[in-house]
Amino acid sequence: MPRLSKIGAAALAAFGWTADAGGVTVNYLIVAGGGGSTSLAGGGGGAGGFLTSTATFNAGTVYTTTVGGGGSGNTDAGSGSPGSNSTITGTGLTTITANGGGGANIYSSGQSGGSGAGGSLNSSNAGGSGTLGQGNSGGAATSTGNQLGGGGGGAGGSGGAASSNNGGNGGGGTSSSITGSAVTYAGGGGGGVQAGFTPGSGGSGGGASGNAGGGNASSGSINTGGGGGGAGNNNTGTYYRGGDGGSGIVVLSIPTVNYTGVTTGSPTVTTSGTNTILTYNSSGTYTA
Repeated sequence: MPRLSKIGAAALAAFGWTADAGGVTVNYLIVAGGGGSTSLAGGGGGAGGFLTSTATFNAGTVYTTTVGGGGSGNTDAGSGSPGSNSTITGTGLTTITANGGGGANIYSSGQSGGSGAGGSLNSSNAGGSGTLGQGNSGGAATSTGNQLGGGGGGAGGSGGAASSNNGGNGGGGTSSSITGSAVTYAGGGGGGVQAGFTPGSGGSGGGASGNAGGGNASSGSINTGGGGGGAGNNNTGTYYRGGDGGSGIVVLSIPTVNYTGVTTGSPTVTTSGTNTILTYNSSGTYTA
């Protein structure tokens, strides 16, 4: 018997009916929170991990989507925080996890994560590594005596290494058309630099640009998993704040004929072709 659209398993049970126990193939996109950055030629924050594939959802099962927050940037000579993981869980489903982006460590190599953060400040500091299938590594800090941070890694490419005069650019993100329109997610943050040099640009997909000398760095875009930009050094001993990472996102694409309409967390509901699209900008549930 075909599944009944817009009627959940609980409603069917109230009438003494049994829902079709067959599984439904659901397309998903899951992006974790991007990593935060730090001050004094901080490396760019790594983008949140990016995963897209299909899963089987079973009738009557509650599936929980957890949207990871971006990592915090740091001001007082401390390190940026990693982004939080985004997940999809439910009975009978192997948990799907996108790993949070790595945060930039002050004066040292970048943290690893979904994508790795750039190295900060000097040539001995490498970028952190990314998670296989989710993201890429961050770039190294400068190989000269100048203070130039490396770019954070993105889902679509590694972060750029700093050169003699420029901070590293953030790695580019990856495009998805799961919502019906192409959107790029999970770009890495640009590296910060000392005054008089050129900061790295943020990677496409929400990555934030680094800062040159004065002022706080910009943050990764919300619900993209972009990495935070690295703060610069104005050579006066002032510690500026590295950018925060952008929060993640979870998107489910469900055949409309099988869509039950039972959700929590107020996802945005749209349609694309024969599918209903649930876009979770914060955590929630869907009952198949």
